[in-house]
Amino acid sequence: MKYRKIIPAMVNSMHALVALGANLPFRGDPPETTLARALKALSEEGLSLLAVSRFFATPCFPAGAGPDYVNAAAMLTVDAESDATAILAVLHRVEERFGRRRDTRWGMRTLDIDLLALGDSVLPDGDAQDEWRNLSPDRQIGSAPDRLILPHPRLQDRAFVLVPLAEVAPDWVHPRTGQTVAAMLAALPAADVAAVKPL
Repeated sequence: MKYRKIIPAMVNSMHALVALGANLPFRGDPPETTLARALKALSEEGLSLLAVSRFFATPCFPAGAGPDYVNAAAMLTVDAESDATAILAVLHRVEERFGRRRDTRWGMRTLDIDLLALGDSVLPDGDAQDEWRNLSPDRQIGSAPDRLILPHPRLQDRAFVLVPLAEVAPDWVHPRTGQTVAAMLAALPAADVAAVKPL
C-alpha cells in the first residue's frame, strides 16, 4: 500500500516526525488496516498529515517471537507553539483507541506511535539526549527513560524506522549528530535494511 498526502506547510507551523507500527490484529482487522485508521485519527486530533510513507513488513524481533510487524512513518504539521508532551499525549490517545496496552516494553502490540522528532528540538537537553542515544545494547534492554527524549534515542539504530522515514523526510538532520535520515539509513547493515519490505 502506498499512501502519500502532501499539503502546503502552514505559516507558524513546524514538523513532527512519527513512526507507526503494529503486529497484532485489532477487532479482527489486520495491522495495515489499523495503521491506515490511526493516520486518519491523527488528522481528526488536529495533527495534519504532510507526508506518509508506504507500509512495510518487518520481521518480529527476536525471530519467531510473534507475527511480523507493519511499519510506516509520517510527517505531521503542528502549531509552532506545540508542546512535545501535548503531542505525545495525542499519540497515546490514538494508540488507546486502537487497543494499545503498555504491559510489556518492546512487546507485541495492536498499535505503537512513536514521536521521533519535533523540528530540531532536543529534549530534555543535549547531555540527556546524548546519554540515552549512546546507551549500550545491554542497558537498553533494562533501562527506560522517565521523561520524553527527543530526538528518539533509538532512531538511528532501527531499519524499521529509517526505511519508511527516508520516504517522507530523507533530509531531516539530527540536531545532535548532524546526520540526515538518508545518512543514518546508509550506515545500517544491508541485511537489516533488506529485511524491511514494502507491502
